Amino acid sequence: MTICVTVLAHNEERRIGTCLASLPLGAEGVDVHVVVNGSTDRTAEIARGFDGVTVHEYEQGGKSRSWNRFMLDGDAPKADCYVFVDGDAEIAQGSVQALGRCLAANPGANAAAAFPRNGRKAAVYAEAIAREHGLFGDLYALSGSFVAILRERSIRLPDDLIGDDGLICAIAKTDGRNEDHWDDHRVVPCSGAGFLCEPTVLSPASLSIQYRRMVNYAVRHFQNRIVSHIMRGEGPEALPRELASLYPEWLPRFAPRRSPQWWWFDRLALARMARAATAYSAG
Repeated sequence: MTICVTVLAHNEERRIGTCLASLPLGAEGVDVHVVVNGSTDRTAEIARGFDGVTVHEYEQGGKSRSWNRFMLDGDAPKADCYVFVDGDAEIAQGSVQALGRCLAANPGANAAAAFPRNGRKAAVYAEAIAREHGLFGDLYALSGSFVAILRERSIRLPDDLIGDDGLICAIAKTDGRNEDHWDDHRVVPCSGAGFLCEPTVLSPASLSIQYRRMVNYAVRHFQNRIVSHIMRGEGPEALPRELASLYPEWLPRFAPRRSPQWWWFDRLALARMARAATAYSAG
């Protein structure tokens, strides 16, 4: 079995070394690629210092945009299994090969999901992955045959999508069709694969990061409503190149949630989406 490992990294100079050191560099049949998108730090330089790693550096940022460019536009090599890793994650030993084995043992599956191994809610998330057959973007795998389907049908993630893992999971469960074809068993929870995330240390910098993250989560909430409508109807082949092209139609339907946790962040998210719609219309 050939495995292509794709590490998606944006300004990860603090963690990229730990991430790459946890991967099976040089293992037979495993090819490791680091996709550096829109970074302004030393992420690419550090990655190039590892033997057995191929670095692809894209000037434009955006995880979904970079995923499309690498996987669908010709940069990714042909493989039986494609493993995806976030550049700030540390991978448990043996996880890459375990994901490949899970897909090989379940030929009807399109994806295999790894489990979180640390964090305050790790047990809760792990139980949800096992029950719902979900996946986290930190570490998961797609079969080569499923990637071929995406390429043949020109199914792409919207370039401005936040939270690519949720849509990839949905497309995998529907076999690249609409939600009438949903089957949870097309995503296989892989107990032999796991990842660790950097523990959060309370500081002014971490609070600022979390604030921006909450705004992103709010944008993702509204984007998911648009994406779900498309997936229930025409299916993933109807996904637009950019969701911003649909914002003028959808923004009048949206309002901040009344929850004290989300109201402020939803307001900021909707303002950002309105600016994105204006920018898209202006060309």
